[in-house]
Amino acid sequence: VQLVESGGGLVQEGDSLRLSCAASGLLFSDYAVGWFRQAPGKEREGISCMRDTSDAAYYSDSVKGRFTISRDNAKESVFLQLNRLNVEDSAVYYCVADLLPPQLLCRAMPPHYSGQGTQVTVSS
Repeated sequence: VQLVESGGGLVQEGDSLRLSCAASGLLFSDYAVGWFRQAPGKEREGISCMRDTSDAAYYSDSVKGRFTISRDNAKESVFLQLNRLNVEDSAVYYCVADLLPPQLLCRAMPPHYSGQGTQVTVSS
């Protein structure tokens, strides 16, 4: 199984980014997917997880209202739209997948599958 993230970069406060994750080696549509992040000196946290587009996604309080998760099962991909970024959002962002329900996936330590991460740096 491979999860490969892309789309990170250096942006300024208030900017937006769109992260992508391409999955392979698993029956993608069966899995809940999500995003974790880890900032220097902090624990890895689950920030957004989902299963089906028809179901409500989970968002942590720190990103609710600013970030939006989506998936495209035909392309075996999951996305995270990051809006109104601030310096506290600077972290390595990881794509994850598991058979757990979304709220449990975002609390899983560790998730069953995780990518290598993409760096997001927000400057003031």
